[in-house]
Amino acid sequence: MAEKAKKENGFVRFTKKARKFFRDCKGEIKKIVWPTPKNVFKNVGVVLATIILLGLFIFLLDTVFMNLLGLVMQVAK
Repeated sequence: MAEKAKKENGFVRFTKKARKFFRDCKGEIKKIVWPTPKNVFKNVGVVLATIILLGLFIFLLDTVFMNLLGLVMQVAK
């Protein structure tokens, strides 16, 4: 007679899956290539310069449109 394999309870299945998950996470973390501090500072500089340039561009557009709106409002009087 063939014996039926006893089914594992939920806790045992959960712990096996959790162990496998954390083992896989550890393996994936080892594959990460972290940037050097020099690269990080360079990228921060690029981001800050881009933010400043976009901020100035938006400020200029806002100023131009506000002046145009002011002209239109004066004509409408």
